[in-house]
Order: sequence, then C-alpha cells, then structure tokens
Amino acid sequence: MTIHDLVIVGGGVNGCGIARDAAGRGLSVLLVEANDLGSGTSQWSTKLVHGGLRYLEHYAFRLVREALIEREVLLRAAPHIVRPLRFVLPHTAGMRPAWLLRLGLFLYDNLGGRKLLPGTTTLDLTSGPFGAPLGHKVRTGFAYSDCSVDDSRLVVLNAIDAAHRGADIRVRTACTSVSMAGGLWQVSIDGPTGAETHQARALIVAAGPWVGRFVEGVVRANTSAPLRLVKGSHIITRRLFEHDHAYILQNSDGRIVFAIPYFSDTTLIGTTDVEYQGDPATVAIDDSEIDYLLAAVNQHFVKPVTRSDIVRTFAGVRPLYDDGASAAKDATRDYVLDVQRSAGNPPRLTIYGGKITTYRKLAEHALELLAPEFPDARGAWTATSPLPGGAFPVGGHEALAAELLQSFPFLMAAQAARFVDAYGTRSRDLMEGATGPSDMGVRFGADLTGREVAWLMRTEWARTAEDIVWRRSKLGLRLSAQEIAAVQSYIDNKGSGVAA
Repeated sequence: MTIHDLVIVGGGVNGCGIARDAAGRGLSVLLVEANDLGSGTSQWSTKLVHGGLRYLEHYAFRLVREALIEREVLLRAAPHIVRPLRFVLPHTAGMRPAWLLRLGLFLYDNLGGRKLLPGTTTLDLTSGPFGAPLGHKVRTGFAYSDCSVDDSRLVVLNAIDAAHRGADIRVRTACTSVSMAGGLWQVSIDGPTGAETHQARALIVAAGPWVGRFVEGVVRANTSAPLRLVKGSHIITRRLFEHDHAYILQNSDGRIVFAIPYFSDTTLIGTTDVEYQGDPATVAIDDSEIDYLLAAVNQHFVKPVTRSDIVRTFAGVRPLYDDGASAAKDATRDYVLDVQRSAGNPPRLTIYGGKITTYRKLAEHALELLAPEFPDARGAWTATSPLPGGAFPVGGHEALAAELLQSFPFLMAAQAARFVDAYGTRSRDLMEGATGPSDMGVRFGADLTGREVAWLMRTEWARTAEDIVWRRSKLGLRLSAQEIAAVQSYIDNKGSGVAA
C-alpha cells in the first residue's frame, strides 16, 4: 500500500495548484478528481486574472493587494494563457464623483507594485472607438489594466507541472472513503483502473462547492466553517464592439457587469450573483439571469442586445466562505484554510472560498500550515517558475508563432497563433515529427485535427470530446454538434494512448 505525503481531493485550480507546489517541494502527492480537471467551478469563471477593483469598496485591501501582485506573477509565469487586457470604466450618472473614482484607480494602480501593465488613463468618450458602443452619451471614462486568462487551461498546466515533478494525477477517480489508522489517512479511491487504497500523512479537501458534502458524507466530520454557495452565470454573444478593450459597467443595483472581447467574434458578459441551494453538478443559467445581463448591457450600449445575439451560456457555483454578508454580491471572495489536527491523528486541511487569481498564494499558505508535518520539505518556489509552455517573454506571442510557422510552414497562420495561445512553447512538442499536412491527421473543423486530439489525450488527461472542445480548448464555440460528435467517435475508436 502506497504512503503519500499528501492526498488531495479535487482537481480544480486550488487542488492542482497545491499539487504542483507540493511536488516541487519534494513531497509525494496523489490528486484525485471525480470528473475532469477543471470541470467544476474553475471552468465557469469570468476568465479574468484581476485585483478585484470593486473589492476596494469593501475595504478588502489585503485581498486586493495580494491579487494585484499575483496578477503580474501569473502573467510572467503563463504569458500564453494570461494576457493583458484594458478595461473601460464609463463615468455615468449616479456613480461616485469622477475624482473619487480616479483616486480609487490610483490606489488600484499602485497597491500591488505594478510593473508590466500600463496604468490608468482618463478617456474622452464623446468621440473615438471606446465611446462608440455607448453612443457617445457618456462624456468621461477611465481605462485601467487587468488580465484575461484561459481558466481551464490554467488548471491543466498546474496538473502537468505537478505530474512532471512526480505527482500522481488521477482523473475520473472518486474518493469513496477516508478513515484514520496508525497515524495515517486510509484513502479509498475508485477509477478507471479499479478500486485502490492509499495512505497519506495529510489530507487536503479542495472539492469546491462539494466541500461540505465531502467532509460530511465521506470524511464523516462536521464542516467547521460556514459555506455559502453563490451562482455566477454568463452569456456569450456575437461581438458587440470592434476594439480590443473590455467594459466594466455599473448596474442600477450597484453590481458590476463585464463585457469582454472573447476570441475574435464574440463577447463574454457576466456575471450574476445568486444564492444557490441545489446540486452544483446541475447548475444552469435561468431566464431571469439572462434578462438581468441583457438589461445591464442595454442600459449602457446603444445598439440593443437581444436573446438572438446569444451564442452560448454557462453557469457555475462558487463556494464562498459565509462571512454573514446580507447580499451574495457582498460575500467575501477571500479564502479560508481550515486545518484540523488532534493528538496522534494526521491533519486534514479544508479549503473554503478563493478565486482564480490568488490560487498560487492559497497553495503556498496551505503548505505553510502543513509545514510542521513535513520539516524536510523545500521552501516556496512557484513565484518565479513558469508554467508549462510559459518560458517566453510577455508579449512574445507573435515571435513564437512566426518561429512555429517557419519550422512547420504547412500550418495555417491562425492555427499556429492558436497553438501558441494555448500551448506556448509546448506547441513544438505537439508538432514534433510532423513534416506535412498529412501528419496532422483527421480534420474535424475549426482547425482541430486528430494529431492535436491524440496529443491532448496523451499529455493532458483528456478523455472525452467535452474535455477537448470546452476545457483544453474553447473550440466548441466554432464546431458544430456533428463535428463535436466526430471528435467523440475518434476518441472512442482510437483509445487514450495512441498517436494521431
């Protein structure tokens, strides 16, 4: 029976981030995920790495400062999937005075030691491209910096790096029972290779919105921190404006809604904050949320956005720590790490809350809390280490894509650019040995080929068409239902370990 230093339950951004950090410190790690990596809350975000401008209103200075610092740490670590993004904040009637907003943005610019991203500028919205979608009815606005991120790829990259450093990553593997004996956790799992039992010196529960259910139902313990499930829903529409800036729009209820360029032809709009009581696995946007998001953008944009403009919707449940806030929008986005220790028994660390931007710091803090159990472990290291594929300069996408095209001239320019955006320097691994178009294998549509599908199955734990087209890529936005079915048929026929 294998004894691990850590068993981690949950393959979202927090679980995979801890697995990566722990493996790099020399700890032996087993991570189990009942579904696919990043298939829970981590894939349903607003796709942002940001400080959280609105959290300043709640005086959450520590959280904002940590997030702002992490924003540039992640930009350096993963420039292929984390990209600078400018936001337009229109100054509309009913908002705080312009001078006060500018002061808040000055604080936002400087609280986290910004170095890579440009600072805030004042905009004249009575002319030019940024005022055009607003009909130039707003005179003044501000442009400030944050970053966009491919959220599910961020999860996978942490898992890849963890595995390269020795972690055992098991997808579609459920943790069926845990108990304590002989000063160790006895952990039973069940997955594609059958039922197994492992032992661990520490157990980490990173089960997202299922954390309460897991602790009470599997660990058979009481949850020691209050959990608040909040649903966040988004709509993706046809492209609403031509420029590459995003908008942060204040709604009449005091909430903010983002309108973000999403790929070349769509706009991502979100999010809502709705109390949720159901099963996180079946969460879906409802009509009232669609109406809310459409009303929010139509309150600002002059060209009406209707349901006919929507090309996709998605919703997820965020497991927030319940700090007693009266409204879901005011509940803290900070994380709480709860360690349970008792004499002679191994520790259990349970994660509540958190956000994508601060996942790396969460992992560091988690391992600091468990440091007494692992005195020989190495120290923190992830702040200066690139994620897989990220060892190239910020802003170096075009040069890397040009290099890829020079080595493989039969690629389409758009395909090479997409490879770099998704895989960075690992694009060379994907293309290794290819000498012509025939080596790309089956062509499914939207430049997805059999070679890429098989490579993702071999190297990124992809097992279904959904894994491929919605989490390893976002090509589901461009593929038809028939083409997605063809991807699944290919996977079923090829199996999980073959070349294209």
